[in-house]
Amino acid sequence: MAVINGIRSIDEGQFSSKRVLLRVDINSPIGSDGLIVNDNRIQKSIPTIRDLSEAGAKLAIIAHQGDTTDYRSLISLKEHAGRLAEALGKPVDFIEDVAGPAAVERIEALGDGDILLLDNIRYFTEEVSTFEDVVKQEPAEMANCYLVRRLAPVFDFYVNDAFAAAHRNSPSMVGFQQVLPSFAGRLLMQELAALQAITDNPARPCIYILGGARAGDAFGMIEQVLNDGSADKLLLTGLVGQIFMIADGIDIGESSYGFIKYKGFEQYVAPAKSFLDNHREKISYASDVAVKVDGKRTNVSLDSIPNDADICDVGDQTILDYCETIAAAQTIFVNGPAGVYEDIEFEKGTKTLWNAVADADGFSVIGGGDSVTSFDKYTDISKVDYVSTAGGALIRYLSGIELPLLKAIAKTS
Repeated sequence: MAVINGIRSIDEGQFSSKRVLLRVDINSPIGSDGLIVNDNRIQKSIPTIRDLSEAGAKLAIIAHQGDTTDYRSLISLKEHAGRLAEALGKPVDFIEDVAGPAAVERIEALGDGDILLLDNIRYFTEEVSTFEDVVKQEPAEMANCYLVRRLAPVFDFYVNDAFAAAHRNSPSMVGFQQVLPSFAGRLLMQELAALQAITDNPARPCIYILGGARAGDAFGMIEQVLNDGSADKLLLTGLVGQIFMIADGIDIGESSYGFIKYKGFEQYVAPAKSFLDNHREKISYASDVAVKVDGKRTNVSLDSIPNDADICDVGDQTILDYCETIAAAQTIFVNGPAGVYEDIEFEKGTKTLWNAVADADGFSVIGGGDSVTSFDKYTDISKVDYVSTAGGALIRYLSGIELPLLKAIAKTS
């Protein structure tokens, strides 16, 4: 994967004895004790770091952790450095500085193959989400941001391996490409290859299993994959499926309907009706559901959903039907669990469907935090062909929205 869509991978570069600035996404969930709970993204960053170091690069790494919108997780990257060193089997130095004189001095002192992790770039105002939302700078303008002005003159090359942050229009993501020769890391290229496999020319039939509670994310994807013809079948679950039921005139009960209104998802009923009018043959929602009655799972048909009972999972017949479709698929994309899997009474849909995906012969891709967490809980996740590290970037890519990182790195690489 030397080049994809005009984006050069690190296979195209010569990094021996050169100073390389690497942007990764190792933003990790943080527990109440302030320590990392899951280091999946850290582990995914290892191949690029190892390859650059073994190529003789004088490597400095920048990354973020937390944000103003997630202040509890806005912490130092010191533990991240230790995790990286453990996974690499070699030292990873760390400095509590990003672009000040101490950081520049340490960068200039790097030897061939050395690795230095700079501290959390979100300690800079220019890198937090509120700055991006309010200031709205173009990439060319970001070449004048403090982070880029301070660090770019010290480096020969810039490498980005942070697809999970590809939707962010920030200096660390799109500014350095304006002034340095730029390349994509291993993980970024793998993410692009996997997503192209399910969008550009997928093996048929291609199915999308969309569920969970984030209806807005799903509807962006649904519009794109129906209009461009990349999906042959949508298997809908969760709140997404319930919205389509409402659009099709099904009474889902006052309790379930009230929750959809509370979440502000009534706005998606009209688009769902339009999708059904134009693409009904490609859309499947549950033919039966599991509701909570006295805390227990009760399977009911769509014409007998109780008014005061919440829909918490797809029903038994739907599970059988969906599993049959999954087994016949050649390309499978998954985003969002089938039900309230955290409750053992309603894990059946998610657990059974995910095992069907893991056992299927088709090429499978899963994305989104809840999807990955539930797959890991119920299946051997290594059976999935590709597990995306991305959330927002993945959704936007599959919704046909141009990602700032891909535009910047393709233009300047």
